[in-house]
Amino acid sequence: MERNHREDHYVARVGWLRAAVLGANDGIVSTASLIVGVAAASGRAEVLLAGAAGLAAGALSMAAGEYVSVSSQSDTEAADIVRERAEIAADPEEELRALAGIYEDRGVPPELARQVAEALHARDPLAAHVRDELGIFEHTEAQPLVAAGASALTFAVGAALPLTAAALVPEAVISLWVTGLSLIFLAVLGAVGAKAGGASIPRGVLRVTFWGAVAMAVTALVGKLFGAVV
Repeated sequence: MERNHREDHYVARVGWLRAAVLGANDGIVSTASLIVGVAAASGRAEVLLAGAAGLAAGALSMAAGEYVSVSSQSDTEAADIVRERAEIAADPEEELRALAGIYEDRGVPPELARQVAEALHARDPLAAHVRDELGIFEHTEAQPLVAAGASALTFAVGAALPLTAAALVPEAVISLWVTGLSLIFLAVLGAVGAKAGGASIPRGVLRVTFWGAVAMAVTALVGKLFGAVV
C-alpha cells in the first residue's frame, strides 16, 4: 500500500529559526544600543560610523560564532554515530536488548518491544539507535552552514533597521527615535518568531521587547554618565 502521509511540524524549523531569531534580535538590540550610547555623547556622523562598523563586525561575528558552535554539535553527533556503529558491529545482540529496553521504558510491553527492536535491527540497526538511543533526528541535526548564514543575514537586516532610522530622523532626537522604533522592530520580530515556531505571540513579543529595552536603557545610561562610546 502506498503511503503519502506527510505532516509539517514546527520542530522541523529549529535548524534555522533559532539562528534567525537570535541574529535579528542581536542585530537590532546591539546596533540600537550602540547608536543610543554614542548619540548620548556624539553627533550623527559618529553615530552612523559606529552603527555601520557594528553591523559589519556583528554580522561576521554572529556567522563565525554560529558556525563554530553548531559545528561542534555536528562533530559530537558524528562521533556518537561512529561509536554506535562500532558497538553494533561488536555486539549486535546486546545492542538489540538495549534498544528493546528503550521501548519498554516508554511503555511498550516487553514482548512487543523485542519484536519492534528486532524488526528495526533487521532493516537498519544504526538508524534505529541513532534515532531512539542517541536522540538525533533528521529535522533537528546540526547544520552549521545554515545556522551561520541565517544568523549573519538576519543580524545584518536587524542592524540595518536602527541604523537607517538614525540616518533619517532629526539629529537632536536620534536616541528617542531609535529607541522607539527599535522596540517596535523587536515586537514585530517577537511576533514573527513566535508565529513561525507555533508559540504564544504575546509572550514572544513581551520577552523580546522587554530585554531589548533593558539593554538599550543600560547602554544609554552608561553613555550619559561617562560621555563616551560604549
